[in-house]
Amino acid sequence: MKLTKRSFVVFAVAAAGCLMSRAAVYNIVDYGAVSDTTRLSTQAIQRAIDSCTEAGGGTVLVPAGSFKTGSIFLRDNVTLNLENGATLYGSTDIKDYTPVTTGYVSLRTVTPTIQLIYADGVSHVAVTGQGTIDGRGSAFPKLSWNDEGITRPHLLRFICCSDVSVEGVTLRNSGCWMQHYLACDRVRIDGITVFNRNNYNNDALDLDGCHNVTVSNMIADSDDDGITLKSTSPRLCEDITISNCVISSHCNAIKLGTETNGGFRNIIVRGITVKPSADQSSQFFGFPGGHGHSAISLEIVDGGTMSNVDIADITIRGTESPIFIRLADRRRPYSKDVPVENVGSISGVRLHDILIDEAGPGGSSITGVEGHPVRDIELRNITIRHKGGQKAVAAPSDEKIAEYPESTMWGILPAQGFWLNHTHGVIFDNVRIEAITPDARPLFVATDSEGFVTK
Repeated sequence: MKLTKRSFVVFAVAAAGCLMSRAAVYNIVDYGAVSDTTRLSTQAIQRAIDSCTEAGGGTVLVPAGSFKTGSIFLRDNVTLNLENGATLYGSTDIKDYTPVTTGYVSLRTVTPTIQLIYADGVSHVAVTGQGTIDGRGSAFPKLSWNDEGITRPHLLRFICCSDVSVEGVTLRNSGCWMQHYLACDRVRIDGITVFNRNNYNNDALDLDGCHNVTVSNMIADSDDDGITLKSTSPRLCEDITISNCVISSHCNAIKLGTETNGGFRNIIVRGITVKPSADQSSQFFGFPGGHGHSAISLEIVDGGTMSNVDIADITIRGTESPIFIRLADRRRPYSKDVPVENVGSISGVRLHDILIDEAGPGGSSITGVEGHPVRDIELRNITIRHKGGQKAVAAPSDEKIAEYPESTMWGILPAQGFWLNHTHGVIFDNVRIEAITPDARPLFVATDSEGFVTK
């Protein structure tokens, strides 16, 4: 098309109008939201979101104030931005949450679920700002073993979304998992604060079968697991970098598992501080005393594979059994129609430059299954200072290959440092084990293990 001077001006004005539309701000107050926690603003917030996406996208603004809401649904090209001083409070009435069903099949989607903020199949979506989202999750009692997301709402849940950003916000008090990203691509989580210690299953972050993810500068304090990678479908967690975070957990600070139908590949973790919570006034799960089961748990138990995992520059204070690498054979399927037929595998794991202080006396472990060893593991430049004071004990006779994997599942292990069982090619290079109280156990015990090397 040939542009005259006049048509070029019209074209430029139209283009500028399009850009202005995409950058438009939709204040929830203009759509009827009220800063009053006795009044529900769900419909007003949703109208602002829908208007924003219908106009091509922009920012839905939550201004300073206290707004109560039930389930809201994010749409394409929408940024939900919370100003400094703004708080979205989740309703404490379960009737204000909308049950939804997704077409994506996984262990956690077999029944309708409820959540405060939800997106499914959405692209270019964000939650940002200096405000707070408080789910008030203590209002939802645990009614059955697997009721998370069913009678207790998630706070954030994104399924099959792409180009997702969560930045700056403070997330508090979910009914179960704080944030669940399932089968999402290109996710960026940066500079958020998470406090999730008011109910059972209070994970801080769950990445589930996601690709191309960065997590950085997060401060999280959770009753259940901290930074958790899961695979509740055949889709692997893949190409993920996690850096510069501070994590407190009553359970596992950094965990790959428990669900592992697909597995984990190309995972990098750097610059993490693990420490006990400053507030030990409540505990739902975890090791007695509140200082956490483990700092690093790497698990394959439902088939699946783990490869190319590199974890380094970690400082840890106060976990009972600091490092837990576990290949087992639970075989829990993600769908009743798709049985798990293989044991799975773990290989190519590097743990290095790690300082562990004030550990419990339990010991760490690297264990596989007879005929299916954990392979090619390197631990380098690691110091573990533990409580000590234990007598010599035999290696466990019951390997518990079908049980829920937990670093403390055998109690006191036969080694101060590491018990190896069914392994091949595990290398310890400059790994120091120091007991505060004299301990009768050897530093390392290896059973049914080949290629075990200490340097």
